[in-house]
Amino acid sequence: MRSDWEVVIGLETHAQLNTASKIFSGASTAFGAEPNVQASAVDIALPGVLPVLNRGAVERAIRFGLAIGAEVAPRSVFARKNYFYPDLPKGYQISQFELPVVQGGEITIQVGEGDKAYSKVVHLTRAHLEEDAGKSLHEDFHGQSGIDLNRAGTPLLEIVTEPDMASSAEAVAYAKALHGLVQWIDICDGNMQEGSFRCDANVSVRRPGEPLGTRREIKNLNSFRFLQQAIDYEIQWQIETLEDGGTIQQATVLFDPDTGETRVMRTKEDAHDYRYFPDPDLLPLEISAAWKAEVAAAMPELPRQLAERFQSEYGLSAYDAATLTASRETARYFVAAVQAAGAAAAKPLANWVMGELAARLNKAELEIAASPVGAVQLAGLVARIADGTISNSIAKKVFEALWNGEGASADEIIEKQGLRQVTDASAIEPIIDAVLASNAQNVAEYKAGKEKAFNALVGQVMKASKGKASPAQVNELLKKKLAAA
Repeated sequence: MRSDWEVVIGLETHAQLNTASKIFSGASTAFGAEPNVQASAVDIALPGVLPVLNRGAVERAIRFGLAIGAEVAPRSVFARKNYFYPDLPKGYQISQFELPVVQGGEITIQVGEGDKAYSKVVHLTRAHLEEDAGKSLHEDFHGQSGIDLNRAGTPLLEIVTEPDMASSAEAVAYAKALHGLVQWIDICDGNMQEGSFRCDANVSVRRPGEPLGTRREIKNLNSFRFLQQAIDYEIQWQIETLEDGGTIQQATVLFDPDTGETRVMRTKEDAHDYRYFPDPDLLPLEISAAWKAEVAAAMPELPRQLAERFQSEYGLSAYDAATLTASRETARYFVAAVQAAGAAAAKPLANWVMGELAARLNKAELEIAASPVGAVQLAGLVARIADGTISNSIAKKVFEALWNGEGASADEIIEKQGLRQVTDASAIEPIIDAVLASNAQNVAEYKAGKEKAFNALVGQVMKASKGKASPAQVNELLKKKLAAA
């Protein structure tokens, strides 16, 4: 994006809380049931029914508030958000408005990779409890629409940020960090395909120094890739519209993955359009200090705390530590590997987990918990590199064999396939002599001062030894022979 425009982004995320029953009724929240079989009298708003608040949903909201360092309100209020839509049987949604259960807080994100990586704090405005609406179905109904109320009343925690993000990369980094956190503290399963975690992005642009521009809200983005694509398109569209002399109208828009474009769904409502007022059927929610302390005592070590420990105990960089604590399963895998191999192996293990292992898992579309190469197996592989049994290049062959189930351990594969590194000079020297004899041009170029020629000769020796020769030994012996030639 050009420097003469600034981008301002805030995210609103709906995290479905992983309670067994709905927020105001005893109906099941299980995914995938036949339409309308999990819609109770409360969910479909039959006359005379009353909502009863789910204690488990409140405890999950408390857990989130503690995890982000927010204020967990001692008193919060449920309100009615009034609007009319076919999948909202009551004609209003029970939510929270003026007094939400979680207020403030922050999440630190890591943006970018390598030398260009940087940290940023994203401040949260609030997180409030509410019920989900049903779902309109527009297919296979002979030109009509159907309504499935199974989702109606499903507990949600809506998490709202300040407009702190300035690029799609920052927005995606925040969404990934939040996604990892809600799973880490076990309040949401994070399943984006099933709608358990979905983001709305508020995007505006402005000239540097000017007031905030008019925002447009991109609704229901259920993948990180779509989130990035939608924001990038919206930024470009708004800039081009303004530079062409047009104006931006506040609106709710949808992203079409097929075209890569956003389109207006409706002009954006403001809070007063919903006519919020306290729900007369629900008492104010009161959370005591003792209740918060009880929830806090059951909390796991948080990602930021574990990342700090990785840095202090293992000497990892902030980037490495943040990457390894992006998900609880990745952190568990890494800790198990370090426990098996020892703290001295932490950095090479981190490189393997973030590099080769992550690439293979991504290609196979597997989570790390389902990795064919276990943490103890990877620890054994790294140990054999460290003690010189195998080289890094041979280690990749061993990893491949472990991945394919060709052996139970690195040691077994090394012995079975004869991959042990050759360090005996008497075995390496004949290979070097043969390479020098058949690569006279490279020898001449090296003597003429071309360092790349030396690397080419090393490569030929390694190839001739099928990767088994010790690279350090090859370098040392090759230099001696070239000097004597």
